[in-house]
Amino acid sequence: MHQPSNDGTLSCAVVSDPSVLEAGVASSAETATSLPGSSEDLPATTPHAAADPTATDVSSAAPASGFARFGFGAEILKALAAIGYSEPSPIQQAAIPELLLGRDLVGQAQTGTGKTAAFALPMLASLDPDQRTPQVLVLAPTRELALQVAAAFNSYATELPRVRTVAVYGGADFRDQIHQLKRGAQIVVGTPGRVMDHMRQGTLDLSGLRALVLDEADEMLRMGFIDDVEWVLSQLPEQRQVVLFSATMPSEIRRISQQYLNSPAEITIRTKAADASRIRQRYLVVQGPHKLPALERVLESEGGEGVIIFARTKAITLTVAESLEAHGYDVAVLNGDVPQAQRERTIERLKSGQVDVLVATDVAARGLDVDRIGLVINYDIPFDSEAYVHRIGRTGRAGRSGEAILFLTPRERRFLGGLERAVGKPIEPMEVPSNATINQHRLDRLRQRLTTAHQQSGCSSEERALLSEILQRVAQEQTCSPEQLALAALELSLAGKPLLLQGNDDFTQVRPQGPGRDSRDRDGGFVDSRRRGNPRGERPQGPPDESMERFRVELGWRDRIKPGNLVGAIANETGLNGKSIGRIQIFDTHSTVDLPKGMPDDVFQSLRQLRVLNKPLQISRCRG
Repeated sequence: MHQPSNDGTLSCAVVSDPSVLEAGVASSAETATSLPGSSEDLPATTPHAAADPTATDVSSAAPASGFARFGFGAEILKALAAIGYSEPSPIQQAAIPELLLGRDLVGQAQTGTGKTAAFALPMLASLDPDQRTPQVLVLAPTRELALQVAAAFNSYATELPRVRTVAVYGGADFRDQIHQLKRGAQIVVGTPGRVMDHMRQGTLDLSGLRALVLDEADEMLRMGFIDDVEWVLSQLPEQRQVVLFSATMPSEIRRISQQYLNSPAEITIRTKAADASRIRQRYLVVQGPHKLPALERVLESEGGEGVIIFARTKAITLTVAESLEAHGYDVAVLNGDVPQAQRERTIERLKSGQVDVLVATDVAARGLDVDRIGLVINYDIPFDSEAYVHRIGRTGRAGRSGEAILFLTPRERRFLGGLERAVGKPIEPMEVPSNATINQHRLDRLRQRLTTAHQQSGCSSEERALLSEILQRVAQEQTCSPEQLALAALELSLAGKPLLLQGNDDFTQVRPQGPGRDSRDRDGGFVDSRRRGNPRGERPQGPPDESMERFRVELGWRDRIKPGNLVGAIANETGLNGKSIGRIQIFDTHSTVDLPKGMPDDVFQSLRQLRVLNKPLQISRCRG
């Protein structure tokens, strides 16, 4: 691979508008090229070419359109066409020519600007498929990002059957990774710690390495991986190409680029105003104890196709997820305790629409790229402005619009200005949605579901004929009109839950019932003991109704039990209708359930043998 001369030349490209590059014109305010004695002689269509008189002018030999202008082979161009890539993004236009010339490069760009293809495509074009040892090593701060980058390499190399990519990261089987490396791979993508493990074990041979890519270097600095990165750099062959991408350039990252990179080209991609405007950013101020009910109201009125809720700690992700799940939401959790295999399944379920709400910590969601995310909620304010920029960047992707909502306590309002400076625009205030707002959203959602059901029936023609027959029979028996039957069907779809919120509009006292919520109000049903000021298992408040008897079960919040789990298990075992089961109160270590009086002994004995969530119910009668 070509190595840059050590003549001290430096190419610095600052790109803010792709039309500048596409037109082949760069103003001094936006694109600056410092190449002594040579920049004036370069064609206008290649403003970022290196000052190497022996280098081949790729753009002059290739068609001046799309990715073909870079001189890629037919295999890469065919793969790009298959995945819908037609025109390079600004960072790809700037970086690919430099990397094809073998130059070291420092790129400053946010997630979602196309930087993975910017380094992956020239690396693939320069590979020797006959060399079965690693030629390219990519270091990423998290497992998720490593998997994402490896998947990108594989998609670009679909027409290069002899090229293999292996991802190595913590939390996965070490022996399986050794087996994959022994089979031979030209590209290795991994997290710093696991890459170091393989290097020390001698299972990762980097003697033939040609290029190293540091992806999201500032995140590696923030997560404490910089020492590991420098150790890896110190073990590499002296002649190699080094590429560093970072959203920001703190002094430590700048020092590494100066120490380990050889006369690098520098490319900075400013986020265009149009990109930022695709994300509507708002904030609301709410007291800490009221954040959960406020979150439920926000989800009711703002939630759409896909939602990510960012929380500060693992414990908070579990608390939030449990509360939302009890209210009928399809929720998944991503935090540091979630095993890697489960993480991958969770992300796939989110992409496919099986999960609509993801509650995650920053580290777990790093590199998460899911187009269907329409709303990001910062349940906890992030530790720094860069984390905020990263969080809201999970929405508004692939040219789509997005929403971002920030929860602030009164004491946290002073941090708002710093976040606004980081995103370069004001963050709008908003109020916690009122009953009227939530009710209108429910009506709109019901109307949309009805319209979709009419336009896209999921029934076969035979099933539709049977349904039609049932309608006709009921209409004749009840002497009712089609409109009356349609109203009855809509009421049936509500499953006994109220369509509209009623009464007090104070969200600190009244909690809305989310879609599909199986929790009932305090007069007839399920109560979350923690939100009623009873966090540690004291006696339940209020006696059972006269027709009911209270029972205790030895499963609580620590066992991740939910009201729906108890209702389903008890109803299935006793034959009771779910509506016949009374109030359920869940505490940390146990729960109470109100059941109809007069339970036969044999039914009670069968309940004593019952297991819920693979744990014994251990039901007993409450005394006193």
